[in-house]
Amino acid sequence: MKKVINFIKNPKTKMVCILSILLFIYTSICALSYAKTVSSDISDSVFRLHVIANSDSIEDQNLKYKVRDNLIEYMNTLCANETEKSEVIKIAIEHQDEFKKIAEDTIKENGFDYTVKINIGNFEFPTKTYGDISFPAGYYDALRVEIGKAQGQNWWCVMFPPLCFIDVTSGVVPDESKEDLKENMNTEDYALISENNNNTGISFKFKLLEFFTNAGFITAKNN
Repeated sequence: MKKVINFIKNPKTKMVCILSILLFIYTSICALSYAKTVSSDISDSVFRLHVIANSDSIEDQNLKYKVRDNLIEYMNTLCANETEKSEVIKIAIEHQDEFKKIAEDTIKENGFDYTVKINIGNFEFPTKTYGDISFPAGYYDALRVEIGKAQGQNWWCVMFPPLCFIDVTSGVVPDESKEDLKENMNTEDYALISENNNNTGISFKFKLLEFFTNAGFITAKNN
């Protein structure tokens, strides 16, 4: 025990400990700063759709998908030729009432009387995969649709660039959709979300984003 105390009291040991702590703090700050910047860059590149079912019953889940399909079809007619996220969000805001009506009509047509709540804002999302493209957990601008009590499973997709309009069951995002993503992201951000990139460093950075988001260090934007 005495040897341990003497070791700790040693000036050189103290200096090493202090430098190690300072290095750890500096590295942590740099990592957090990087994670916040990249998370913001990726978030700024996409506009997402979030549909929440009334419950987890088979009927409510099937209804959720029907509402989703009709909303996506309508959004596609509005924004098929848009190339700027800001314009897509502007259009979504201008047609918010129409989105609500489409959802309500779909619900009634299928024999239900659930209410619908529509919000456009910055919301928390878990890590989600679309084909061979993965978006890290974080806060994203989105059109959120809550059906009834909104206590059922969620459904997510990316409305801009238009990844909602692909068949993700194939496990591959079409090249055209990937090009849309590349045009709206810098090279490193796109590499982070592409599962085809086997770079260990890129994989570590993706995990870093998830860690800081899940730990609460990355929060929603102030709209």
